[in-house]
Amino acid sequence: MRVLVLLGPPGAGKGTQAAILAGELGVLHLASGDLFRAEIRSGSPLGRQARTFLDRGALVPDELTVRMIMARLRRPDAQDGVVLDGFPRTRPQAEALDRALAERGARVEHAVYLDVPNETLVRRLSSRWICPEGHVYNALANPPRVEGVCDVDGSRLMQREDDRPETVRERLTQQLAPLYEVVDHYRDQGILSVIDATQAIPEVSADILRVLRVGDRAA
Repeated sequence: MRVLVLLGPPGAGKGTQAAILAGELGVLHLASGDLFRAEIRSGSPLGRQARTFLDRGALVPDELTVRMIMARLRRPDAQDGVVLDGFPRTRPQAEALDRALAERGARVEHAVYLDVPNETLVRRLSSRWICPEGHVYNALANPPRVEGVCDVDGSRLMQREDDRPETVRERLTQQLAPLYEVVDHYRDQGILSVIDATQAIPEVSADILRVLRVGDRAA
């Protein structure tokens, strides 16, 4: 089973690139957030355990998260492989994933880090605006026809506190340190590639596929 890990800070485009990559390679795109929601919605034993933590605002323990991922990988649609999106987020999670995969005679084949300068991330993440009815816009990627006005209902657009530049910078500071430890984990294993994710989406996709094909030939 082919296991690929896509890493990057918020705003780097992980979800977009993971979906493209999974489609190109014919493997499963597995986003950890989607997995949590699906397991909880299904009422599975693992989902019920995860919910006990989430309901009280706690993080789901690493070992439980890995168990959920490994259970998902046993399903038929994951047998050809998986692109992991949003996991691992910390070095202990990466180590727990390594152990669980090793028990199945598998391993992470390649990790790709989408590299974007911090100020570019702040600009991307602080460009989201929303109207009172919930219609969402991005000033860079999906702007309204009239600046500050909702296309749908003509109401004034607002920016949530979480999307303000100063809040985004603080959030990135908290999130990047553990992410860099995961990057180092895979760099130490010799399976990390760094991609310039400031390029256009098709160019980033092409670069990812290129490094994976080079890795295939080297193997």
